Amino acid sequence: MNERGLILVNTGNGKGKTTAALGVALRAAGNDMQVLILQFIKGGSTYGELKGIACLGNNIEIRPMGNGFIYHKPGQSEAAMAAHQKAAAEAWQMLEEEVLSDRWDLIVLDEINYAIAYELVAVETVVSLLERKPKRLHMILTGRNAKEEIIEIADTVTEMREVKHAYKAGIRAAKGIEF
Repeated sequence: MNERGLILVNTGNGKGKTTAALGVALRAAGNDMQVLILQFIKGGSTYGELKGIACLGNNIEIRPMGNGFIYHKPGQSEAAMAAHQKAAAEAWQMLEEEVLSDRWDLIVLDEINYAIAYELVAVETVVSLLERKPKRLHMILTGRNAKEEIIEIADTVTEMREVKHAYKAGIRAAKGIEF
Protein backbone atom coordinates (compact mmCIF):
# COMPACT_ATOMS: atom_id res chain seq x y z
CA MET A 1 0.00 0.00 0.00
CA ASN A 2 1.20 3.45 -0.93
CA GLU A 3 2.29 5.36 2.19
CA ARG A 4 1.20 8.73 0.80
CA GLY A 5 -2.43 9.18 -0.04
CA LEU A 6 -3.14 11.35 -3.05
CA ILE A 7 -5.67 14.17 -3.35
CA LEU A 8 -7.33 14.21 -6.77
CA VAL A 9 -9.77 16.81 -8.10
CA ASN A 10 -12.17 16.28 -11.01
CA THR A 11 -13.62 19.62 -12.07
CA GLY A 12 -14.73 21.55 -15.15
CA ASN A 13 -17.91 22.11 -17.15
CA GLY A 14 -17.78 18.81 -19.05
CA LYS A 15 -19.41 15.53 -18.10
CA GLY A 16 -17.57 12.75 -16.33
CA LYS A 17 -16.37 14.14 -13.01
CA THR A 18 -18.29 11.70 -10.83
CA THR A 19 -17.95 8.94 -13.42
CA ALA A 20 -14.15 9.24 -13.36
CA ALA A 21 -14.16 9.13 -9.55
CA LEU A 22 -16.37 6.03 -9.64
CA GLY A 23 -13.91 4.41 -12.02
CA VAL A 24 -11.06 4.98 -9.56
CA ALA A 25 -13.29 3.69 -6.73
CA LEU A 26 -14.01 0.53 -8.74
CA ARG A 27 -10.30 0.03 -9.38
CA ALA A 28 -9.48 0.56 -5.70
CA ALA A 29 -12.19 -1.87 -4.55
CA GLY A 30 -10.84 -4.41 -7.05
CA ASN A 31 -7.47 -4.04 -5.33
CA ASP A 32 -9.06 -4.91 -1.97
CA MET A 33 -9.04 -1.32 -0.73
CA GLN A 34 -11.83 0.05 1.46
CA VAL A 35 -13.71 2.80 -0.39
CA LEU A 36 -16.31 5.31 0.80
CA ILE A 37 -18.19 7.57 -1.61
CA LEU A 38 -20.07 10.39 0.10
CA GLN A 39 -22.39 12.41 -2.14
CA PHE A 40 -22.99 15.98 -0.96
CA ILE A 41 -25.81 17.00 -3.31
CA LYS A 42 -27.45 13.81 -4.55
CA GLY A 43 -30.04 12.21 -2.32
CA GLY A 44 -32.50 9.36 -2.63
CA SER A 45 -32.07 5.89 -4.06
CA THR A 46 -32.73 6.12 -7.80
CA TYR A 47 -29.22 6.63 -9.14
CA GLY A 48 -27.77 3.77 -11.18
CA GLU A 49 -24.44 3.97 -9.38
CA LEU A 50 -26.15 3.05 -6.10
CA LYS A 51 -27.46 -0.22 -7.55
CA GLY A 52 -24.16 -0.98 -9.27
CA ILE A 53 -22.08 -0.40 -6.17
CA ALA A 54 -24.44 -2.58 -4.11
CA CYS A 55 -23.41 -5.49 -6.37
CA LEU A 56 -19.70 -5.04 -5.73
CA GLY A 57 -19.42 -6.41 -2.21
CA ASN A 58 -18.08 -5.11 1.06
CA ASN A 59 -15.06 -3.10 -0.12
CA ILE A 60 -17.07 -0.14 -1.39
CA GLU A 61 -19.88 1.91 0.13
CA ILE A 62 -21.82 4.88 -1.23
CA ARG A 63 -23.92 7.28 0.84
CA PRO A 64 -26.11 9.88 -0.87
CA MET A 65 -26.31 12.56 1.82
CA GLY A 66 -27.67 15.54 -0.09
CA ASN A 67 -31.11 17.00 -0.44
CA GLY A 68 -31.20 16.92 -4.24
CA PHE A 69 -30.14 19.46 -6.80
CA ILE A 70 -29.95 23.11 -5.80
CA TYR A 71 -31.62 25.65 -8.02
CA HIS A 72 -30.56 29.22 -7.29
CA LYS A 73 -33.56 31.17 -8.50
CA PRO A 74 -34.97 34.46 -7.38
CA GLY A 75 -37.59 33.80 -4.76
CA GLN A 76 -36.28 30.38 -3.75
CA SER A 77 -37.57 29.75 -0.29
CA GLU A 78 -35.31 30.08 2.70
CA ALA A 79 -36.75 26.76 3.89
CA ALA A 80 -35.41 25.02 0.77
CA MET A 81 -31.89 26.40 1.33
CA ALA A 82 -32.12 25.57 5.04
CA ALA A 83 -32.84 21.95 4.13
CA HIS A 84 -29.74 21.88 1.90
CA GLN A 85 -27.65 23.47 4.66
CA LYS A 86 -28.86 20.91 7.20
CA ALA A 87 -28.10 17.98 4.87
CA ALA A 88 -24.63 19.38 4.11
CA ALA A 89 -23.85 19.87 7.82
CA GLU A 90 -24.86 16.27 8.56
CA ALA A 91 -22.84 14.98 5.60
CA TRP A 92 -19.81 16.98 6.70
CA GLN A 93 -19.99 15.67 10.26
CA MET A 94 -20.15 12.10 8.94
CA LEU A 95 -17.31 12.75 6.51
CA GLU A 96 -15.05 14.19 9.18
CA GLU A 97 -15.67 11.17 11.45
CA GLU A 98 -15.00 8.75 8.60
CA VAL A 99 -11.82 10.51 7.43
CA LEU A 100 -10.35 10.61 10.94
CA SER A 101 -11.39 6.99 11.67
CA ASP A 102 -8.56 5.75 9.41
CA ARG A 103 -10.92 2.94 8.28
CA TRP A 104 -10.85 3.81 4.58
CA ASP A 105 -8.19 3.70 1.87
CA LEU A 106 -10.08 6.01 -0.52
CA ILE A 107 -12.85 8.52 0.16
CA VAL A 108 -14.68 10.30 -2.66
CA LEU A 109 -16.24 13.67 -1.81
CA ASP A 110 -18.71 13.69 -4.68
CA GLU A 111 -20.04 17.14 -5.59
CA ILE A 112 -18.12 18.82 -2.75
CA ASN A 113 -17.14 21.67 -5.08
CA TYR A 114 -20.85 22.45 -5.57
CA ALA A 115 -21.36 22.38 -1.80
CA ILE A 116 -18.53 24.91 -1.48
CA ALA A 117 -19.89 27.10 -4.30
CA TYR A 118 -23.36 27.18 -2.71
CA GLU A 119 -21.75 28.05 0.65
CA LEU A 120 -23.00 24.86 2.28
CA VAL A 121 -19.43 24.01 3.34
CA ALA A 122 -16.61 26.53 3.70
CA VAL A 123 -13.55 25.99 1.53
CA GLU A 124 -11.35 26.55 4.60
CA THR A 125 -13.13 23.68 6.37
CA VAL A 126 -12.43 21.35 3.44
CA VAL A 127 -8.77 22.38 3.19
CA SER A 128 -8.34 21.87 6.94
CA LEU A 129 -9.69 18.32 6.72
CA LEU A 130 -7.46 17.55 3.73
CA GLU A 131 -4.47 18.74 5.77
CA ARG A 132 -5.48 16.59 8.77
CA LYS A 133 -6.41 13.40 6.91
CA PRO A 134 -4.44 10.23 7.65
CA LYS A 135 -1.27 10.32 5.56
CA ARG A 136 -2.13 7.11 3.66
CA LEU A 137 -5.71 8.12 2.76
CA HIS A 138 -6.49 8.89 -0.89
CA MET A 139 -9.27 11.43 -1.52
CA ILE A 140 -11.10 12.53 -4.66
CA LEU A 141 -13.11 15.77 -4.81
CA THR A 142 -15.60 16.31 -7.64
CA GLY A 143 -17.73 19.14 -8.99
CA ARG A 144 -17.47 22.21 -11.19
CA ASN A 145 -15.60 25.35 -10.28
CA ALA A 146 -13.04 23.93 -7.86
CA LYS A 147 -11.72 26.77 -5.70
CA GLU A 148 -8.07 27.77 -6.01
CA GLU A 149 -7.42 26.61 -2.42
CA ILE A 150 -8.58 23.11 -3.37
CA ILE A 151 -6.53 23.07 -6.57
CA GLU A 152 -3.46 24.22 -4.65
CA ILE A 153 -3.59 21.38 -2.10
CA ALA A 154 -4.38 18.69 -4.69
CA ASP A 155 -1.79 16.36 -6.20
CA THR A 156 -3.70 15.85 -9.46
CA VAL A 157 -6.37 18.10 -10.98
CA THR A 158 -8.32 17.08 -14.07
CA GLU A 159 -10.59 19.55 -15.83
CA MET A 160 -13.38 18.03 -17.90
CA ARG A 161 -14.19 20.32 -20.82
CA GLU A 162 -17.45 20.18 -22.73
CA VAL A 163 -16.94 19.94 -26.46
CA LYS A 164 -20.45 18.79 -27.38
CA HIS A 165 -23.44 17.69 -25.29
CA ALA A 166 -26.50 15.70 -26.41
CA TYR A 167 -28.81 17.77 -24.18
CA LYS A 168 -28.11 20.86 -26.29
CA ALA A 169 -29.45 18.94 -29.30
CA GLY A 170 -32.67 18.20 -27.41
CA ILE A 171 -31.70 14.66 -26.34
CA ARG A 172 -32.82 13.86 -22.79
CA ALA A 173 -30.56 12.26 -20.16
CA ALA A 174 -30.19 8.53 -20.83
CA LYS A 175 -30.78 6.00 -18.05
CA GLY A 176 -27.62 4.01 -17.40
CA ILE A 177 -25.48 6.68 -19.06
CA GLU A 178 -26.19 9.85 -17.07
CA PHE A 179 -28.07 8.50 -14.06
